[in-house]
Amino acid sequence: MPLYETIFIVRQDVPSAQVEALSKTFAELVTTQGGQVKKTESWGLRTLAYRINKNRKGHYTLFNIEASAVAIAELERQMRLNEDVLRFMTVRVEAHEEGPSALLRKDETSDAPMGGRPERGDRSDRGDRGDRPRRARPETASAEGESV
Repeated sequence: MPLYETIFIVRQDVPSAQVEALSKTFAELVTTQGGQVKKTESWGLRTLAYRINKNRKGHYTLFNIEASAVAIAELERQMRLNEDVLRFMTVRVEAHEEGPSALLRKDETSDAPMGGRPERGDRSDRGDRGDRPRRARPETASAEGESV
C-alpha cells in the first residue's frame, strides 16, 4: 500500500483534549477504510505564518499513514467538512521517517533560547560583509581623544 504523511491544523480555541479526540476519530476513519496510521505526532499549539479565518495559532498534528488512495480521499473529505480543521495537507512519500519528525528533533536539540532563535547580541557567526569599511568603535575613538 502507498505511504502518506498528513498534517492538519485545528483552531486555537479548541481544547487539547478535543484535538486528541479529533485525531483518534481521523485515525479510526483510516483503519475502517483498510489502512493503518503508523505514527501520530502532536506538535502542540504553534503560531501560524499568517492569519487563517481570524486565527493566529493552531494545534498541529502529523499522521504517518499506510492506506489506499480511497481511504486518503475519505480522510480529506472528512477534514474538509470539519469546521475545526483550518488546513490540512497530505503528501505521498517513499518511506516514513523513523523516530521523531524533524520539527520535534529541532526543538529537542536547540541550544538557543525560545525555539531556536539566537540571542540578539550573538552575531559572531555572521562575519564581515566586505562591502564597506569597518567603523571605529566609540570606546576606541574616545580613548584617542577624538569626538564621537
